Amino acid sequence: MTTYACPKGHASTTDDFCDTCGAKIGGTAVFSPGVVAAAPPAFPSGEPCPNCGTPRAGAGRFCEDCGFDHSTGKVPALVQPPPAGQPAAQWTATVFADREYFAANAIEGVDFPEQPTERTVTLPAPQVRIGRKSTSKGTDPEIDLADADPGVSHSHALLTLSVDGVWLVSDLGSTNGTYLNDEPKPLTAGQTRSVGAGDRVHVGAWTTILLHAPA
Repeated sequence: MTTYACPKGHASTTDDFCDTCGAKIGGTAVFSPGVVAAAPPAFPSGEPCPNCGTPRAGAGRFCEDCGFDHSTGKVPALVQPPPAGQPAAQWTATVFADREYFAANAIEGVDFPEQPTERTVTLPAPQVRIGRKSTSKGTDPEIDLADADPGVSHSHALLTLSVDGVWLVSDLGSTNGTYLNDEPKPLTAGQTRSVGAGDRVHVGAWTTILLHAPA
């Protein structure tokens, strides 16, 4: 298997950004250890998921394969289906390069993009994965930030619509952390929090995901 030398000494299977720490391959971008979360230890395989049999990742609430909620014993789904012939109202999110979040982190060696991007995406129930698409890693997230933010992990965070109709956000053991609103500390690996309209989920070096309720 071909590997690429990371500036921090890791052996990466991808040639753009290190799949261990997020540093740019062949570049000089180095994340400051004083302002970003340290990479959490890998979860050991645990009990199999009752729904699909995939080993549970540590104490993670949701199965990373089918979304089974170990707390409720159910697979997340919409609370009520829409009437026949009527499309379901969907949540949306604005994904943008957030200069304020970037400045608060002050990541050494990483420059804010000269042409910041912004896009609105739908949030399909029951799950929306946030990360970086990678053929070698087998990741294909609904919110793909591979070309938008070098600080985002391949499997960074997960948005899940609970059986109660509430969106939950979980960190999937990302290298640089998942932050909510103006909170100074990131979610711990596997930690889950509820979010709603107007809440901001921060990932990577500068990306903010702003949630919008159905109109």
